[in-house]
Amino acid sequence: MNVSEEIARKLELMRDALHETGAAGIRLRGTDWFAWATAGGSNTVLLAAETGVAEVLVTDEAAWILTDEIEAQRLKDEQVPADAGYQCHVSPWAQSRDREAFVRETTSNGKVLSDRPTQAEAALPRSLLHHRRIMLPGELERYRQVGRLASEAMTEVLTQAQPTWTEYQLAGAGAEALWARGLHPALTLAAGDQRLPLYRHPLPSGETIGRQAMLVFCARGSGLIVSLTRFVCFGGFTAEDKQLHRTIAEIEAVALKHSQVEAPLNEVYNALATAYEQQGYPHAIQEHHQGGTAGYGAREIVATPETSDRLAANMILAWNPSIPGAKIEDTFVLNADHSLENLSFDTHFPHVEIEGWLRPVPLER
Repeated sequence: MNVSEEIARKLELMRDALHETGAAGIRLRGTDWFAWATAGGSNTVLLAAETGVAEVLVTDEAAWILTDEIEAQRLKDEQVPADAGYQCHVSPWAQSRDREAFVRETTSNGKVLSDRPTQAEAALPRSLLHHRRIMLPGELERYRQVGRLASEAMTEVLTQAQPTWTEYQLAGAGAEALWARGLHPALTLAAGDQRLPLYRHPLPSGETIGRQAMLVFCARGSGLIVSLTRFVCFGGFTAEDKQLHRTIAEIEAVALKHSQVEAPLNEVYNALATAYEQQGYPHAIQEHHQGGTAGYGAREIVATPETSDRLAANMILAWNPSIPGAKIEDTFVLNADHSLENLSFDTHFPHVEIEGWLRPVPLER
């Protein structure tokens, strides 16, 4: 399936949603949905924004990229293939009313569905949300590339890191390594020896790393997000440290084992809760979310005790169990035969086998 075929399939899915709901059009504003609809195109300029500089509009008869005169030529040249099935509607950047008038005219003032609906619009149907979470062949190939690049960037940074670096420097080196490979650093967390046991989401600080550090990536490429966590230790890796990392890998193995086609996410969550308790950490599952499905969001669905959504073949999974001082995280695709393919694993990084899966251990320096 090439890019044009992939986009044609997605236009078909969007038109199925129109028929299902009786809507006249679908309008996609988010950076995630734009990437999905254009087979990896980007409408992002400001990395922190959820929406971008262009939108997708689809009706029964046609499909458009809605943008302004600042962005149109670049999008045509670099983001949306000419044979992709989209026309381009260009509005003056200072006249947003022009775009709104075009949408009303094109949809004959009918019902419009949107990923970020305004008061006059309706939300996307669950059926389309479900389709987005199941990767097509081209998406899986792009995911493998993003995962390979992200894991290589992680290995490079932790191989070069120094105990005298601050957390800012570690996170900055991570962001630089991702940018150098054409990936957006959607998230870089870093914690040194002092802050590592204290916080599950350690935003980088000016603290010196010291004896050990954790680095976390959410790397975005072609709109797809790969999540991974790794550790480095500068000598003095104790037996207690090793046991912490072994324990969290064994807890994660329970989640991986239960990640089967048709398994409900709350079943995996409950299995994790039991595993924490058996390992002597009965409250850990309440101290951080455990992950869930991934894709065009770092997490599409976060598993909870109430999450009854079922896993399907070609869904992406990213579990991130943690205990004070240790965490483990990679991004997997669930195959039709129930096997898991690790998309973010670099064999050059130290690893061991846990319950049949190769899992990372801290890099000792």
